[in-house]
Amino acid sequence: MDRTDETLSYLLDLDGEEIIYDNGYVARFKVMEIGATPEKPHGISYSLTFHARDGRRLMGYDNAHGVAHRGGKFVERQTAFDHWHRDETDEGRPYQFVTAEKLISSMRSSAS
Repeated sequence: MDRTDETLSYLLDLDGEEIIYDNGYVARFKVMEIGATPEKPHGISYSLTFHARDGRRLMGYDNAHGVAHRGGKFVERQTAFDHWHRDETDEGRPYQFVTAEKLISSMRSSAS
């Protein structure tokens, strides 16, 4: 099994996990394997979120829906639904999914 498969397996194993930190913050993971589509070309559906003690989403990465691309009208639109939310009110900003390892790393560094 190559490294890409290992990190994808690790990400899939996180499905349903909640990590509760000493200060009351919570990281939640919902991940499942699906058939590849243009919107989810990597073949997984995911939601990785980080919450405050009161339950507010502070940040998250998911591919549940498409988001508008910010920028000029000449910027190429992203077909894939991958995006991140910087807080509970943010409608999402496109995120380029590369590997499961990079997604997990992005979540960790954003939550730090």
